[in-house]
Amino acid sequence: MTRALFILAAALTLAAPADADQALAQAKNCLSCHSIDKKIVGPAYKDVAKKYAGQKDAADKLTAKIMKGGAGVWGVVPMPVNSQVNEAEARKLANWVLSLK
Repeated sequence: MTRALFILAAALTLAAPADADQALAQAKNCLSCHSIDKKIVGPAYKDVAKKYAGQKDAADKLTAKIMKGGAGVWGVVPMPVNSQVNEAEARKLANWVLSLK
């Protein structure tokens, strides 16, 4: 029983950062236009992660895109500027998106 609790605690500890980053995405209204696994207005986060997989500067690109917005990469609907997100939050969100598979 103790071993099972230890394994459960370890699993929850590993999952906590992902949950926290999803909570940040919710708090910053990112999930109004995006979801983890399906297109809403913007692309699914898993599709973003696939597109940028293996690119060394992916986190920098996404951090900038989250803060400054952009257009043309995923279609005609532009992503607006997100002035409610500071650089540290944008980097945390970018790294979270890139971690999704």
